[in-house]
Amino acid sequence: MVLAFGDHRLDIERRELRRGSELTAIEPKVFDLLAFLVQQRHRVVSKDDLLWAVWGGRIVSESALTTRINAARRAVSDDGSAQRLIRTFTRKGIRFVGEVVEIPTPVVADKPSLAVLPFQNMSGDPEQDYFVDGMVEDIITALSRIRWLFVISRSSTFTYKGQGVDVKQVGRELGVRYVLEGSVRKAGSRLRITGQLIDTATDAHLWADRFDGSLEEIFDLQDKVASSVAGVIEPALQVAETTRSANRPTDDLTAYDLYLRARAKFLLSARQIPEALRLLEQAVARDPQYGPALAWAAISCFRLVLDNRSEAPGVDRQKGTEFARRALEEAGDDPGVVANAALALAYFGEDIDAMLALVDRALALNPNFARGWHIAGLLQVWAGRPDVAIGRLDGALRLSPRARIGTSANLLGLAHLFARRFDESVPKLRLAIQDDPSFPAPYRFLAACYAYMGRLDEARETLARLRAITTVVMPDTSHFRRVEHRELLLFGLRLAGGCDDRKTGDEDGRV
Repeated sequence: MVLAFGDHRLDIERRELRRGSELTAIEPKVFDLLAFLVQQRHRVVSKDDLLWAVWGGRIVSESALTTRINAARRAVSDDGSAQRLIRTFTRKGIRFVGEVVEIPTPVVADKPSLAVLPFQNMSGDPEQDYFVDGMVEDIITALSRIRWLFVISRSSTFTYKGQGVDVKQVGRELGVRYVLEGSVRKAGSRLRITGQLIDTATDAHLWADRFDGSLEEIFDLQDKVASSVAGVIEPALQVAETTRSANRPTDDLTAYDLYLRARAKFLLSARQIPEALRLLEQAVARDPQYGPALAWAAISCFRLVLDNRSEAPGVDRQKGTEFARRALEEAGDDPGVVANAALALAYFGEDIDAMLALVDRALALNPNFARGWHIAGLLQVWAGRPDVAIGRLDGALRLSPRARIGTSANLLGLAHLFARRFDESVPKLRLAIQDDPSFPAPYRFLAACYAYMGRLDEARETLARLRAITTVVMPDTSHFRRVEHRELLLFGLRLAGGCDDRKTGDEDGRV
């Protein structure tokens, strides 16, 4: 079991404490003390409790105990004055007061499992990183469409970018048997892709090869990498599933380059979405049938409206709807295009059950599609089926165990709120806030939960923190299909003290 709080992860089984991707050095007794406090976070722990749990009942001096407690605080970036996580209660003991989410330790899947790490950019130009990352994402997509292969999503594997990695550690952290790593060299119109497949259990190199060709052959080269890897993992099984139904998403390499640049900007920051949309519109202008570009243009319009960044919401709604409908016409059997178009159309008012059917189709095409499972969970929340949504979101987390947890925690918190499980919603929402304090949605949901729980002081404090980052307190709830859920959220916010705000917005989720 991994216990997550803020940007820290405490792995009880492996006895590791990490902050982000960095391993924190911690003494064995200090680790034991911290683990005990986190596991017993529901109560104040006395000195005698600590002595029995950590030292087996042996007598330990007061100064030695204080030293270990201070060391535990330092390990989690706390201190004796702030006591944000480990709080002292005079004459009673200490308690871990941070919000904790339990994350099941990934186990190796019951079918061949693979993680594709970020490839090295060997072009000598850091500006080409977007191109290399885009190629690797396409290779992940091709591999993930092989039904007998379990493939970890990009959002988890790219957390290792720029790091020297131990493949055995990657295998443990992601629950995979194989790791693919490699490099890309782009020189003018020529490409060279190298790859090597490693068994995480034995550290043995199972396969290595290189693929040379022109830029015009880029999609064929990506598929050759995917097919070669799959053939090594399971030689007896067919790997024709990697073949693109339409051979390539576009014949215009400039459009493809614009698409890769746009995706990189979209993933970098919400502030970059207007520029991403501009690049995607250029790509679509060059190739009006470019399905992935059309779908991401629709998602960009959706996000601009959702985040209150649109200068003309009505225009962006209309554009987003048109992009999404055109994307579906060109989607073929591309699950990413289908799911993204369905998400945008669901937000812009299309029948939610029809859009869920489209996402189910995308998942049937690619059961390894972590983003598809996440979108399915999001739409189930909007549709008013919180328990179904939680199952879908758990599926996304298994395929992407190292992705930022805030977005999923926010949706899980909203699902529990709609199910009126306020006590289960609160820790999820507080974790979402810890993960990204600039994200407004969890503050709203948390304030409503506190209000319904009668914790009005905490509800008002949460609204005060919300007002510090946005003028929008009462959100637009029109995309929530069940009237009782819209009323539940808005009435909770009014109870919390948000009824005087007149501005409304749509910042209820992220994708």
